Amino acid sequence: MTPESAPTVQQLLAFYLEAGVDCALSDQPVNRLADPDMMPAASETVPPKPVRMAAPTPIPAPRSEAAPAPEAAIQSAREAARTAPTLEALRALLENFDGCALKSTATRLVFADGNPQARIMFVGEAPGREEDLEGLPFVGRSGKLLDRMIAAIGLDRSSAYIANVIPWRPPGNRTPTPQETQICLPFIQRQIELVNPDVLVTLGNPSTQTLLSTREGIMKTRGRWFDYDTGSRVIRALATFHPAYLLRSPSYKRLAWQDLRAIAKALEQEASSS
Repeated sequence: MTPESAPTVQQLLAFYLEAGVDCALSDQPVNRLADPDMMPAASETVPPKPVRMAAPTPIPAPRSEAAPAPEAAIQSAREAARTAPTLEALRALLENFDGCALKSTATRLVFADGNPQARIMFVGEAPGREEDLEGLPFVGRSGKLLDRMIAAIGLDRSSAYIANVIPWRPPGNRTPTPQETQICLPFIQRQIELVNPDVLVTLGNPSTQTLLSTREGIMKTRGRWFDYDTGSRVIRALATFHPAYLLRSPSYKRLAWQDLRAIAKALEQEASSS
């Protein structure tokens, strides 16, 4: 190519523009045909300008609402429960206990209902929606059935004491986790010890397995007598169906009636021997 036929700078730029080359990558020319190993690094040719960014606004750390580790919470519950000299003190301890996450999702504590001096104590698993709103155990449909059941053997809430293993409603009435149950267990154990009934009745499979230390299902345990040791006294305990289960399976009410008759008989025997 002769100098006369070489393109002018304007022609060359127009060619580049038509080819799509319309911006420069750097302020200095770069020989693209040179040995790459001999080429200076981009940082050496065009030192980047430091970008000054505004410091982010610090976000305050959220307040920790998480419950302690399960093992620590269980140990804390054991230590707290054994210090309660009365039911009122035990209730106050539960009101201030933060080791169970269920407390933060429940509306209120559901401690107990009935007569603390009663000779019989009924224990279910956990509160439901109505119980969570009222702060009393067994006040919904299953509670009304329980009232009819105990009325059939001459009892009512003035002559019985009613509680749950779990004193806070699990979200959506879900089943309490094993960890939640173990955290709450020392409190219900102390509650039973303080009430000191002659007869303990566990309502349903979870309550029965938790308190009576059995892995058998309610179909095998119902109607059977167990020894419940509080550490200072052995109490006669009987397992039967939870009223909520009887609402779903009314055909088992006949078996529940047999259990109630056994409970009434046991109360009579305790009264005659005392």
